[in-house]
Amino acid sequence: MRIYRHQQARENKGWKTVEEPYAPADLIATVAAGTTILLDCLTLWISNLLYAAEKSGEKLTEERMARLSHELVTAAGRHDGCVLLVTNEVGLGIVPENPLARTYRDLVGRCNQRIAAGADQVYLVSCGLPLQLKG
Repeated sequence: MRIYRHQQARENKGWKTVEEPYAPADLIATVAAGTTILLDCLTLWISNLLYAAEKSGEKLTEERMARLSHELVTAAGRHDGCVLLVTNEVGLGIVPENPLARTYRDLVGRCNQRIAAGADQVYLVSCGLPLQLKG
């Protein structure tokens, strides 16, 4: 119901919602020039990738995540328009006890670092207050 209400609130306001759980870089490459893209969110993307890998008996390795992060930064940089990438800071709390949660936290942290390195601007929003970190 919550998702439906969000969709209804944006209806006829120029928003187009597209769900792409695994390959956002591929999707960005198909968007028309001049279009603003809001990708929400990288942590859900990584969760989807981690789940798919675990389900198929594989591991989402640091190397694969580095490659996918690089592809996303490259696609965003090539897009002729504004690309906003939303993520969560998951490394400020205690170290998770279970290995899968630690892997997730580490993959998100390194992805965030790679994305921030390739971004023109980076903001940290805490308590609704934006703090510009880069740009």
